[in-house]
Amino acid sequence: MQVLGISGSLREGSHNTRLLDAAARELPPGVTLELFEGLADVPAYREDTESDRPAGAQAFIDAIAHADALLFATPEYNSSVPGALKNALDWASRPFPGNVLHDKPAAVIGASTGMFGAVWAQAELRKVLSTSGARVVDAELPVGHADGAFDGSGQLADPEAAQRLREILESLVAQAEQLQLATGRGSAPGHINAG
Repeated sequence: MQVLGISGSLREGSHNTRLLDAAARELPPGVTLELFEGLADVPAYREDTESDRPAGAQAFIDAIAHADALLFATPEYNSSVPGALKNALDWASRPFPGNVLHDKPAAVIGASTGMFGAVWAQAELRKVLSTSGARVVDAELPVGHADGAFDGSGQLADPEAAQRLREILESLVAQAEQLQLATGRGSAPGHINAG
């Protein structure tokens, strides 16, 4: 099973990309996380080019199509989702309802240097994904003060936050497994031990 990790930050050394790296280490055997690295190459959404999408937009859509589940990690810009991420999702949401996000298991986590851990951006992103037809895990992981939130090995330093991450991943993998079984695509790997 493949989870596509999508960071909403384009910044080098992004805390949200680090959060996805930490998540990758918590996945069970047989489940891998592939990081999407082409967000900066997705041009501004334009309906006129939907039938002949620009390469950057098509690469994003193809990556989603090939993934069994999606894990987003988003910072918060002006109390909302970063523009580059929202723009990419505008491409992926079309055409509706038969878009690449339809029925795709997805989860949202987030980190910020402030104390609230991008909770508003996470809520906005879950709304965008749900509206686009994704199967969104109803949970959040706000990682505040992100510049000090990771230990020397790159894992979350706070045990409660690390446990919450494992629980979200468990829910995401379980949704993907259920969808695979329902559609007859592959066998289900073991669940994450949440204990």
